[in-house]
Amino acid sequence: MCYYSTDGWAEIDNNVAENALRMVSLGRKNHLFMGKDSGGDRAALMYTPIGSCKLNGVEHEAYLRHVLATIADLPINKIKDLLPWNLNIPAE
Repeated sequence: MCYYSTDGWAEIDNNVAENALRMVSLGRKNHLFMGKDSGGDRAALMYTPIGSCKLNGVEHEAYLRHVLATIADLPINKIKDLLPWNLNIPAE
């Protein structure tokens, strides 16, 4: 409360952080029966690029489509060109 009362830019709540994690908590019930225990690991693996896309203003479906179409022919030293912030795919 002291920080909030001294800094005019400080938020009084953490709704931004909670809303960012909302999809994870909502999907928890749906992901319970993904098959094996590794299904949850795979879901977490997909949350990472999708979350990065959202943070960088990139449409995640178009990003994943582009990456999956080009990654097989891309040399390993060019892999950083596929990061969401290095592509020009605007968010909807």
